[in-house]
Amino acid sequence: MGDEYPTLFRSEQMSLVQLIVPTEVAHDTIAELGELGNVQFKDLNPDVNPFQRSFVGEIRRIDEMARRVRFFASQVEKEKEPIPIRPLYDSAPLLTVGPRGAQTIDELDVKLAEHEARLTQMNESYQLLSERLRELVEARHVLRETAVFFEQAAVRETEARTSLDDSSAPLLQHDDREQQFSSGELQFDLEFVAGTIDRARLSTFERVLWRVLRGNLYMNYIDIQEPFVDPATGAETRKNVFIIFAHGDILLSKIRKIAESMGATIYPIDVNADKRADSMREVTGRLEDLQIVLYNTGANRRAELMTIGENLASWQDVVAKEKLIYETLNLLNYDVRRKTLIAEGWCPTRDIPQIQLALRHATEESGTNVPPILHELRTNRTPPTFHRTNKFTEGFQTIMDAYGVATYQEVNPGLFAVITFPFLFAVMFGDIGHGFIITIAAALMILFERNLGKADLGEIIGTFFFGRYIILLMGFFSIYTGFLYNDIFSKSLHLFHSGWDFREDYFNGTVGASNGHTYPFGIDPAWHGAENGLLFTNSYKMKMSIVLGVIHMTFAVCLQVPNHIRFKRFSDIYTNFIPQMIFLQSIFGYLVICIIYKWTVDWEKATTQPPSLLNMLISMVLSPGSVDPESQLYPGQSTVQVILLLLAGICVPWLLVTKPYLQWQEMKKIQGQGYIGLGADDAPRHTDDTTLEGEEEGNGRAIVEANDEEHEQHDFSEVVVHQVIHTIEFCLGCVSHTASYLRLWALSLAHAQLSEVLWDMTIAKVLGMSGLIGIIALILVGAMWLVLTIAILCVMEGLSAFLHALRLHWVEANSKHYEAGGYQFVPLSFARLNEKQ
Repeated sequence: MGDEYPTLFRSEQMSLVQLIVPTEVAHDTIAELGELGNVQFKDLNPDVNPFQRSFVGEIRRIDEMARRVRFFASQVEKEKEPIPIRPLYDSAPLLTVGPRGAQTIDELDVKLAEHEARLTQMNESYQLLSERLRELVEARHVLRETAVFFEQAAVRETEARTSLDDSSAPLLQHDDREQQFSSGELQFDLEFVAGTIDRARLSTFERVLWRVLRGNLYMNYIDIQEPFVDPATGAETRKNVFIIFAHGDILLSKIRKIAESMGATIYPIDVNADKRADSMREVTGRLEDLQIVLYNTGANRRAELMTIGENLASWQDVVAKEKLIYETLNLLNYDVRRKTLIAEGWCPTRDIPQIQLALRHATEESGTNVPPILHELRTNRTPPTFHRTNKFTEGFQTIMDAYGVATYQEVNPGLFAVITFPFLFAVMFGDIGHGFIITIAAALMILFERNLGKADLGEIIGTFFFGRYIILLMGFFSIYTGFLYNDIFSKSLHLFHSGWDFREDYFNGTVGASNGHTYPFGIDPAWHGAENGLLFTNSYKMKMSIVLGVIHMTFAVCLQVPNHIRFKRFSDIYTNFIPQMIFLQSIFGYLVICIIYKWTVDWEKATTQPPSLLNMLISMVLSPGSVDPESQLYPGQSTVQVILLLLAGICVPWLLVTKPYLQWQEMKKIQGQGYIGLGADDAPRHTDDTTLEGEEEGNGRAIVEANDEEHEQHDFSEVVVHQVIHTIEFCLGCVSHTASYLRLWALSLAHAQLSEVLWDMTIAKVLGMSGLIGIIALILVGAMWLVLTIAILCVMEGLSAFLHALRLHWVEANSKHYEAGGYQFVPLSFARLNEKQ
């Protein structure tokens, strides 16, 4: 099978390989296999602590380099103006393999350390200068606001002096006051404290001071308009300038302690105006000098970040790859002389020649003459499941893998989901117009997929982009079923000659009459708008849902046969498959045949009335053999139904008994031969020539592990219980799953009715308007209709139909054949690492 063309029908054939790698080429070998991406390594040191493995020192070194790279990335992201980062595909590659590979890593480590030291020093200097700048700005505000306060106090004092009554004061006191004001200096007996405090704490600060000092203070404050920005976190802080007057050193000391406890900053301000002016000039000069230094520091820091941005992507790539390489090397095991490393892993059988070429290339690149040795091990252990997909089939396979990973070499339902999934979606979503919209959306994503694949689309848009080919097929099939339903935005198309003519009748109004023509494809448009049109489409879609559901379940049951043949479970064909098929077809297959036969009968010319198929199925089970002649579908109906019911009844004990009986016979046969198990179970070990040959070739470890893992023995009672549960689940599931397919009818009906309601409530109301107002109304309402159509009918209804189609595949179909007992093939791949980044 290894030479066959790869297909999605089954998973790839896998091989367990062993690599014997010389120590000097181990790094380059793992790097080459990581680029190839088709080997899943096994952990040969499961009992060794991660901190005691061979390459833990190298991993610590790489982790430190990764920390520095993350630090650089965080600094680039925090920068206000974006720093351009050169993309990986445009960066010069760093060669970490070959004779100079170790030297390249050493140089990179030194370079990263130097960049980190310089950037850390610049950050500290920038933060320190920013703190000093903030203090100077606060001091300037305090000086400015206190100067304004003193000036206002002087003005008020002057006004108070001019308003004094000269005749009421003694002459000497008047002269003293004149001399006091003529000096030009305003003297204050009260001392004061000035500073800045966070605006959020100002009210608390004021209340605490009032209670502690018992009101023996005078406080004034004013807002600082511009916010203060923390250079480290970028958080904004709003502050206020305050000035507090009090008398006595004890009160002033209390004020300072309370201010410091609440995070306020106190600045020494002199009462003398000349000294305050000198302080203001000094602060302004220092502020200008500091701003120049801060600007130069920021420019140097940005230049450093620009240099880092040129190489950041390549550093991230190299560090991630190196860490993955050494983590993989820790899975390997040294030989006795510690000169070679031994590795085991799974790989696709067809890729073994490529792996050998990669090993040879790694040897040539490293400059040594000792190539790694690869040979295939024989084992009974279950390999991982690997389906080789492309960008078209990847989405469909992911849907099936979300339900469960297929057992190794099991029939893969993802292959058939490429057609069945979009088709069942379209049955529920059938509309030519809506299908065209989602087809155009998918086609645009496919057309620009190269650019969109490189962009960060977010989680929601990225999910739609990942399933663009699924959406494309869903759109195509929706257009097809839209033609079947003859439905485009709730309207019909007259593509062919209708089979009905309408005439006016005096008693019954407008009456349709057959003209002998047959509408060749889809529903006749004459049904659209007819009084009984909804009854007709309801009956048609409901019966079509049953037909499609039984066909889908029958196909799913038939997929058991390739599995039974592939795994050599031939007895399961006549103990499980045949009775299940007979049971399903004798009841629900018969119902499908009756539906199709009823469609072919011209009941206007028939002698009996068309029977209700639901009542027919119920009476077939509850009263077998009795059929009302007036509602008989075909001659001999009662006999056929009794025979089918007997076949269905026989299948139940057939399913219950035959497989446990065969298992019991096999156990008796083995015990009759005199074999006795030596383990916890009583099953003997079957050792064939291939296994013995493998043990002689040195594959003992792999074979012992396989014998420990495989061939799990079950007690006979467990087999019986399992078969009873399986039989009940299948028989009841046939009924419930058939009814579950009626969701195809329900969602199709809901989609069509919602589309019609949206049309009638929007465009239909303005189509009759004429003139300029009618044109404007049509444009506005048409735009609203288009937005609602895309948002509600295409997106919301589309997601609903998608989920229901998903359920029909996971529950109704996969439960009939899909074991899903495998585990995913996860190879060492640098490509997946780049996707995560």
